[in-house]
Amino acid sequence: MDGHSRRTFIAQLGLALSAGPILACGDARAQRSHRAGAWPGPAEPISRASEPLPTVGDTLELTPDEWMERLTREQFRILREEGTERAGTSPLNREHRRGTFHCAGCGAPLFRSADKFDSGTGWPSFTRPIEGRIDTRIDRSFSMSRTEVHCARCGGHMGHVFRDGPPPTGRRYCINGVSLEFKPAG
Repeated sequence: MDGHSRRTFIAQLGLALSAGPILACGDARAQRSHRAGAWPGPAEPISRASEPLPTVGDTLELTPDEWMERLTREQFRILREEGTERAGTSPLNREHRRGTFHCAGCGAPLFRSADKFDSGTGWPSFTRPIEGRIDTRIDRSFSMSRTEVHCARCGGHMGHVFRDGPPPTGRRYCINGVSLEFKPAG
């Protein structure tokens, strides 16, 4: 399968998966609350712009209830339950200003705008992360093997990385826009 076909397949898979909530992980209490409709968190995303920038190696660990209070329902589904947003829905696809993309869960800077490109998949894509800000692990769901991308600070699910990106890295970090917050350069 060539790079374009793979991107098209992944985009279509994302559309299918985002049709309903996917509860892939998280504790039972959070999943019950999610399904029941009781949501203690904010209705709209909260900007973490006023929080101090975390240093590389700093970690943030919260309980599922604390995450639920901090995140919107959709952010929780993506960041904590490893969901996928519907392709083409993120306003960050059209973000072309200079700046930095931060984790929507903890505020850690993850990607620079200089490394963003239009992959044609419907998700914000980057050629590389900021050094030390991303962790990866193998994801074998849906009968395929992919490399899953997480925020190194809070463990929030960002998306996946593929080996069909443009130079200089040949990588495509395909990231859920819901998991990111853009901060324009000074």
